[in-house]
Amino acid sequence: MPIRWDIKEHLSLGTYVVRWFFIVLPMAALVGSAVALFLWMLHGATVLRWENPWLVFLLPLAGIAIVTSYTRFGKNAVGGNNLVMEQIHQPGGGIPKRMTPLVLLGTVVTHLFGGSAGREGTAVQMGGSIAQVFVRLFKLNQGDTRILLSAGVAAGFGAVFGTPLTGAVFALEVLAMGKMRYNALIPCLMGSILGDFFCTAWGIGHITYHISGVAMEVAQPMFRIDPLLAGKIILASVAFGLAGFFFAELTHTFQKLFKRFISIYWLRPVVGAALVLGISWLLGTRDYLGIGVTTASGEGISIVNAFVAGGATPWSWFWKLLLTAITLSSGFKGGEVTPLFFVGATLGAALANLLGVPIDLLAGIGFVAVFAGATNTPLACTIMGVELFGSQYLIYFAIACFFSYLFSGHSGIYLSQRVGIAKGNHLQYDDQTSLRNVRDGRTGLFDRLFKLKGTE
Repeated sequence: MPIRWDIKEHLSLGTYVVRWFFIVLPMAALVGSAVALFLWMLHGATVLRWENPWLVFLLPLAGIAIVTSYTRFGKNAVGGNNLVMEQIHQPGGGIPKRMTPLVLLGTVVTHLFGGSAGREGTAVQMGGSIAQVFVRLFKLNQGDTRILLSAGVAAGFGAVFGTPLTGAVFALEVLAMGKMRYNALIPCLMGSILGDFFCTAWGIGHITYHISGVAMEVAQPMFRIDPLLAGKIILASVAFGLAGFFFAELTHTFQKLFKRFISIYWLRPVVGAALVLGISWLLGTRDYLGIGVTTASGEGISIVNAFVAGGATPWSWFWKLLLTAITLSSGFKGGEVTPLFFVGATLGAALANLLGVPIDLLAGIGFVAVFAGATNTPLACTIMGVELFGSQYLIYFAIACFFSYLFSGHSGIYLSQRVGIAKGNHLQYDDQTSLRNVRDGRTGLFDRLFKLKGTE
């Protein structure tokens, strides 16, 4: 049977790749450079706070400045990550250019004065906002607009964490639970790789994490599995998924509580700051303030120290989760992902002693698994585990991320994420249903106590 080859098809595919490369290249260069600036400013703000501990007492004033700037100048930029996702689902009004400077400065100010927040949300929003500029420049249609905005998200995510493959898959997977649109695969891969390249070209580095050789011996080679260890990881992953669920629900509930009981918008971050600083004072530590990757002295509780014995308390994960939920829900800016890394690593360290698993191994697994549960992106988080810790733990990363994803339920930190395919078999949703719709259809404890239905 003769080979049937339509050469025009492959020529058109080659043209497709070249076209998207030249569209994505300038966008990714600008996003990567913006992320580099952001990371440089974020590091400087963190060091400045360490050197001047009194700055944390200005956190209420910082919150007033942030929410006032968004109220006066932000307009729909206040939608944040959810606005970016909504514009990818259904391009309409677009993502405003003002989102980039507002979220960059808002996040840096949050960290400078001790708010507990992350950085991924800032990078994603800058990526989407910058991509929108090129949508208009190239006069793209709706289909191509979706693709370029997704590539912008990939560029921002890949650059901010130094995980280009994760960034590409995350941008595809985060839009709809259980479904991925492969028409954006190549542009997202280009965007993530190029975004990371241009970010590191500015001399910006990323924290490296390590799992010891002892843990590697316990874990076995990449494609061999220890049934007992796998069972222990499944048990831990149920907790990781519930932690992701709890973080998402607590953040959304606190947002409703702030709006329900504090009608003056600028007073919300004042109350949030007071709670964050008050809880930190009661705990006798400031280790839960800021981004939490490391501490000023190198000692204390942090993501890095969670990988060693004694680097976290059994409840460290809860305090970081609580302070981050208060910070973000009261109006401060930043991402959720790095705090989720903190929650996962410290929860993994706490469970390691109970389950008889090496601390650094379960801390690394928890690092990615809680993130997977809270964002409903198990594939991206499995890949992130490999990019950050090595491929020898691949099968355990997959087990943890998949089970965490399942047990986080139909919840997540991004309410505009759609339910492409429901988890389990007992619930059915159409593919236009968002997590906001799902959540609005539930009545929880706080809804009954405080009559919060419909206040979001």
